[in-house]
Amino acid sequence: TYLRRCLLSVQEHKGLLLSRRFSHSSESLPKKVKIVEVGPRDGLQNEKNNIPTATKVEFINRLSNCGIPVIEVTSFVSPRWVPQMADCADVFGQIQKKEGIAYPVLVPNLQGYERAVKAGAKEVAIFASASETFSKKNINCTIEESLARFNDVFTAAKKDSVKIRGYVSCVVGCPYEGPVAPHKVAELSENLYNRGCYEISLGDTIGVGTPGSVSAMINETKKRVPVECLAGHFHDTYGQALSNILASLQMGIQVFDASVSGLGGCPYAKGATGNVATEEVVYMLHGMGIETGVTLEKLIETGKYISDVLARPLGSKVSAAMSPKIMNYQSTPCDNLFVH
Repeated sequence: TYLRRCLLSVQEHKGLLLSRRFSHSSESLPKKVKIVEVGPRDGLQNEKNNIPTATKVEFINRLSNCGIPVIEVTSFVSPRWVPQMADCADVFGQIQKKEGIAYPVLVPNLQGYERAVKAGAKEVAIFASASETFSKKNINCTIEESLARFNDVFTAAKKDSVKIRGYVSCVVGCPYEGPVAPHKVAELSENLYNRGCYEISLGDTIGVGTPGSVSAMINETKKRVPVECLAGHFHDTYGQALSNILASLQMGIQVFDASVSGLGGCPYAKGATGNVATEEVVYMLHGMGIETGVTLEKLIETGKYISDVLARPLGSKVSAAMSPKIMNYQSTPCDNLFVH
């Protein structure tokens, strides 16, 4: 068919296309990027209707089959604050954990950490905000107080040989304070790194960042934290997430959080839509010749699965565009559907 011939033609000439499009910057771009899938936690935590445990387990198992190296499973927070995560221990215990994949969980304090470790977690994530007001609205304490809460977590994790990943929210803007100064993000990131976080995820919680503001923030932060220990976490509220990821790549970032079908949002950040869709990120990276290890076809099918469960349209333009092609060309390798 005409479509198949076009796709094969693109595949044959991908080397030429890549050399023309990215020759000016290829030396500064990584050859491989690590994707951290946050859909099961960040994506589902604010869903109002209860999602059955079995559905969450099936969702995560499908993600495990996509080749994603890190899947954030759930959050060990009080069910009073996040009812959707009330089954966190059951979900973590029932998923099929595949060798080579990390399954971290979010913990808010020592109590959450102890519950997570009891459930079998080998890696946890903690969080802090670069905005004082957002910190008070989100976790009802100041930045300094939030860091103090994690002292016992760092001590326990070191004793238990449990890895800790750190999240910094509102890295370029706050819904209450407006723009956030890059040096605040850098100082907080350095604090978390020095305490023992092996990786710091820099989150544009309300999606107001642009390549300019994001680059300035990363430039300041990597003066204090090794760039290989930094990750990007971008919401797509203003349609800037992919642009910000590209800017981050050029700044040396090689790890990005994403949520399949763009699931997620912050209840304390008015107007903040979901995370950037994992499908979009993988499609773009493959098109730039950057490896992820992720099978896009399976990822799209997983995004469709959870979107159907939640009775909502696909939150990924890539999925919406490619789903019919996948159905019509099941015999065509997924790599032939795009330049990578």
